This record gives sequence, C-alpha cells and structure tokens, in this order.
Amino acid sequence: MLRHLPARRARGHGALVSAEVRATVSTENVSTEAGSGARERLLPMVFGFYPAQVLHTLVRLDIPDLLADGQAGVGQLAGRCGAHPPSLRRLLRAAVGLGLLADGGDRYELTDAGQLLRTGVPGSVRNLVLLFHGNATWRSWGRLDESVRTGEAAFPHVVGQEPFEYFAAHPAEEAVFNEAMSEATRASAAAVIATCGFEGAPKVADLGGGNGTLLATLLTAHPAARGVLFDTPSGLRDAERTLTGAGVRQRCEIVPGDLFTAVPAGCDGYLIKSVIHDWDEELATRILRRCREAMSRTSVLYLVEPVVPADPGQLAGTGSTLMSDLNMLVCTGGRERTEAEFRALLAAAGLALRSVTRCAPPTQFSVLRAVPVG
Repeated sequence: MLRHLPARRARGHGALVSAEVRATVSTENVSTEAGSGARERLLPMVFGFYPAQVLHTLVRLDIPDLLADGQAGVGQLAGRCGAHPPSLRRLLRAAVGLGLLADGGDRYELTDAGQLLRTGVPGSVRNLVLLFHGNATWRSWGRLDESVRTGEAAFPHVVGQEPFEYFAAHPAEEAVFNEAMSEATRASAAAVIATCGFEGAPKVADLGGGNGTLLATLLTAHPAARGVLFDTPSGLRDAERTLTGAGVRQRCEIVPGDLFTAVPAGCDGYLIKSVIHDWDEELATRILRRCREAMSRTSVLYLVEPVVPADPGQLAGTGSTLMSDLNMLVCTGGRERTEAEFRALLAAAGLALRSVTRCAPPTQFSVLRAVPVG
C-alpha cells in the first residue's frame, strides 16, 4: 500500500484485487459445445451481476449488521435503514433465494453465509463487497472492452484520477479499500506465512504492509522475530491498533515511506505481497530495484503473488487468478504473471529467482523466493 509519483501510488496486499476474492459465478471449465448443459453453465455468467448487486445493496443498507442480534421483520428493518418496505421485502426475498437470509414467516435472520457480510466478524467480506460491487471499480469493469481495445486502464478514465490518487481524495472510500485489503489478507495470511517459513530471518520487513495484518501473523508465528512495517502514512493509519491488538507492537517498527524511492535497509527478509501485480514492467522493476538496493548479500526477498500457468492446459481451476489479471488491466494497468515473467522482472532488478512454492489451498498465492546477484 505504497505511493510513489505524484500521479500514481502503489498499495500492497491485494491492491484492488483481490487476490483472494472469488467470483460469484464460476468461470472455470465452461464448455463451448452446443447442448448438454452448456447453456445452463453460461446463463449464470450472463446474469452474474444480479447476485453481485443483491450483496452490495444488502451491505449498503446495513441489513447484515441490523440482523446481528437475531430476527427482525420488514417494517423494523425498513425503519432502521430508511428503505421502502415493499421494495425491501423483495430484496430480502431475493437474499433468501441466494442463501444469505432465512425467512421465518416474515421475519428474517442471517444464514452462515449472510453472517460474513457483517462488520468485523471473522471471515467478513463486507468491505470487499463494497469495493468491488459499487462505485469506481464496478464502473471501470463496465469499460473492460475499452481496456482490451487500448491496453489502458479504465479506472482513470472513469473517475479522472489514478486509483490511489482517487482513494486519497475520498477518505471514506479509502477506508473501505484499506479494510477490504485487510479482509483479503486475513483469509490467506496463515498459509502465506507458513509457506514463506522465514527460517534464518530474525528481522523481516513487510513492504506495502498496510495496517500490519500480515506482519502481525508473521510475528505471532515467530515469537523471536522482529518486524518493520513499511507503507505510506495513509496505508499505515490503523497499524498501531492492529499490531497492538495482536500483541506484537513491541517487536515491530512502523516506518512511513515511498516504495519507489527507498526501502528500509538492514533486514534479513523482505516480504512484498500483492504489490507487483499492480504495475507494468517498468514500475514493477523499479520497485524490485529498490528492494535489491536495501538487501544485504544474505537477505532474501519473499514475493507473494498468484502465478499464471504458462501451459494453457493448466488454466482450469485458476479462474480467480485470471479474473484478478483482468481487474489489474481495468483498474491499475498491472497484470498477473507467469513464472518466466517473474523471473525476467527479478533479473532486471538484480535478483535471482530460487524457488516458487504454491501456498496451501484455497489461496491462489505462491511464494517466489529470490536472492541478490552481482
């Protein structure tokens, strides 16, 4: 979650991604053959915006939070969220059909899935829904065809600003973005840290680490380790609360800065998650060069990103990564990459790729371990 140039900024841990967000409707293994269920598999994609907007409207009206204490009727909910009762009834009925609510005779309550739309509960996706199904991101995806024709991100054309400029100018939406990234990180943090290992890395810098969700997981798993949390002042806004709440604040430095300018030196490990995919080759290489400049001869870079299979025969089952790739095209101008593309980026920055390890399912991430050369 880092900024660099006046017009553009870099943010980490899944920026605009989401790298852990699964599409509401599966796009994997779609048959192109006529008949035999092909149309039935295709139609949910055609109408995939229906459930997306039901989710978004439920959250925007705070229905899940209003139902946190149990059942409530339409009139009660309408009065509390300022909705038109007959229309709200229709929305709630649709949510029952989607398995988000249960209807107890004109009184509604949350299902297990609906509980995850609440604020602050473990596994919540509330802010992910707000980020991806509303406002600038949603509107940008409506211009995917223009991005495919031109190769340019749609987001700046939709709102008149680069993504992180826009969020900085709209604090309420930036707060949603920051929390959405934390929600995505919480879902994968344990698997990522377990895959990295961090043996022999007593001091680890999390670059673009936002509020410290991932670093807190690392320091909890490694009680003898120390950390450096590096991000923009805006990205670090909730870091004190997160690290203190996890009981690791005393072992962590919080350092504001610009990833495109300089990276804290003196660390054994450098962790950078969901940052590189936000940027094109030139800017991604610049980030990695700043990492290389900060690293000692024995330092290790842990790059955490999805890896696109180079073999088309292996694309089945990677739908979330491929959708994230299009999200980068539409929003930031970045991309998801193959192992060979990562290897080339690292080499251009003076780093050698030593290993690629897939994190435990269901996360889509891999850990690419790189070391300095030259």
